[in-house]
Amino acid sequence: MRETAASSTGTARSMGTDSVRPLVATDFAALRQTIGGWRRAGETIALVPTMGALHAGHVALVARARVLARRVAVSIFVNPTQFAPHEDLDRYPRNEAADIDLLDAESADLVWLPSPALMYPPGHSTRVQPGSAAAGLETEFRPHFFGGVATVVLKLFNQVGPDWAVFGEKDFQQLAVVRQLALDLDLPVTVVGEPTVREADGLALSSRNRYLSSEERAVAPALNATIQSAAEAARAGGDISLIEAQAAADLVARGFAKVDYVAIRDALTLKTYDAGAGREGRVLAAAWLGGTRLIDNVPIAA
Repeated sequence: MRETAASSTGTARSMGTDSVRPLVATDFAALRQTIGGWRRAGETIALVPTMGALHAGHVALVARARVLARRVAVSIFVNPTQFAPHEDLDRYPRNEAADIDLLDAESADLVWLPSPALMYPPGHSTRVQPGSAAAGLETEFRPHFFGGVATVVLKLFNQVGPDWAVFGEKDFQQLAVVRQLALDLDLPVTVVGEPTVREADGLALSSRNRYLSSEERAVAPALNATIQSAAEAARAGGDISLIEAQAAADLVARGFAKVDYVAIRDALTLKTYDAGAGREGRVLAAAWLGGTRLIDNVPIAA
């Protein structure tokens, strides 16, 4: 039987058996009891924030967290403040039981499973305004998004108090926003990026991939192939604007319904990439297949 933190005075990894499932905390008292016990024992903590519907990409994040810290906490929370009214909050995939089974197999120590009412109780009105890393790209199409992300991430950091937090590089601009948040607000956490996990055909793993029809799934790998070609052209010193425009046109020609952006940027600042500067770059893209919006990015080596 699965333990919950509220009903246990110990922690999953201190009870003398590898068969004990992760503790599942659903309220602040249970969370603080568990985190407090770890801290009193002098143990380090890595947090993996997720919205559930876990897949192999999340498994890689948990594995990285396990290398970094003695204890691994994984949050599962579909954050309503990062969804616009017309977006997929209600149909976003949820399967908490399967997620906990997966985290059990990956030896996570704690699952933090708060409700929306707990995270945003009546009267909650404070929001975080993200910094320059949030300018452009996703913000042009989802202006609400990074404010919601920054707010919930700051809350999770305050609740769990991790030494490390692990995020996937697939959401590369989000990673930059979180890093800037931690730096600008002097948060005692190191934000770690983990490379994107892909299918054999190059498609970046995403919880939203399950929205794709079989026909759309066949087209989807073209997103990665196209931005890989753009990265090669940019590193060779080609005209950035022309490369971006050609990549967007290629995606439409290959079956994408609409391209929000293909952008070639400096990997650190997210400003325009300069091949002659000797710095790493990133090609970032967002495009639509039917009603599914896919994002991806690839590095340009320094």
